[in-house]
Amino acid sequence: MEFPDIVAYAVPAFVLLIVFEMIVARRTGRGRYEMKDTFASLSMGLGNRIAGLVGGGAIMYASFAFVYQFRLIDGIPATWWTVLACFIADDFAYYWFHRIAHERRWFWASHVVHHSSQHYNLSTALRQTWTGKFSFSFIFGLPLALIGFPPEMILFVGGINLVYQFWIHTELIDRMGPFEWIFNTPSHHRVHHATNPRYLDANYAGTLIVWDRMFGTFIPEDREERPRYGIVKNLATFNPLMIAFHEWIGIARDLGRARSPREALGYLFGPPGWSPDGSRMTSAMIKERWRRVRGASDVPLAPADPAPRAAQPGE
Repeated sequence: MEFPDIVAYAVPAFVLLIVFEMIVARRTGRGRYEMKDTFASLSMGLGNRIAGLVGGGAIMYASFAFVYQFRLIDGIPATWWTVLACFIADDFAYYWFHRIAHERRWFWASHVVHHSSQHYNLSTALRQTWTGKFSFSFIFGLPLALIGFPPEMILFVGGINLVYQFWIHTELIDRMGPFEWIFNTPSHHRVHHATNPRYLDANYAGTLIVWDRMFGTFIPEDREERPRYGIVKNLATFNPLMIAFHEWIGIARDLGRARSPREALGYLFGPPGWSPDGSRMTSAMIKERWRRVRGASDVPLAPADPAPRAAQPGE
């Protein structure tokens, strides 16, 4: 079985669907597009592909290949059922990567790019990091190579997962009934991209929403509370370089003012928004304050020491 680069094959479909959604949004008033924002998202997607070609992809593949030498199961065949098993395992690993990418600033510095648009449409799906592979976000997939899944298979199912997530970045599709019990959908993912305190720290799923249901991070979309998109302090720029690197710049500034190794580690690996004196807001603090003010006892608390939508550089 050959494992093609499914993302590369899907790119023309991505572009056509974005154009189609733009037309529908303009004619119906459902969904929003802003040209500068859309071009910024497309630029980030192009840069992501270039970053993979100039070294990021090679680092990831080499890491998988190295770990694969020590595989626990030898000779896993390339059949439909092993690909399915690899896909489910990869989706489970993706849940934990995605959750930790919101809970630990080092990984958030790359992932924040995807949340930086104040719009939610198909072009937002292409707003991807340039630094993810260089910050070793792929380490969450290494256990799959250790189990014995070939690197090519892992990269293939990861591509399927990424392609699946494209279509859920839309406001044109409403709730989807029983399908939502198992699979991630536009409604579930709108919650994930929202900055409303009710919706913080929720719905980290890639393809299967069952992981959020299992681990207590699922929050349904409330028809009475429309999601507000972006990050806690939205960027006042469409400059791709600032979108790509603003949080890394913020980390560098904070490290420059760190007064001890403990503070330096906190700025690097604490939750986004962490500060030594607690003067900056993490999402746990934002959500707890909202619960106290609103008395919203029906909304699950964020996990201990979680992440806000964005760490604020220099705050």
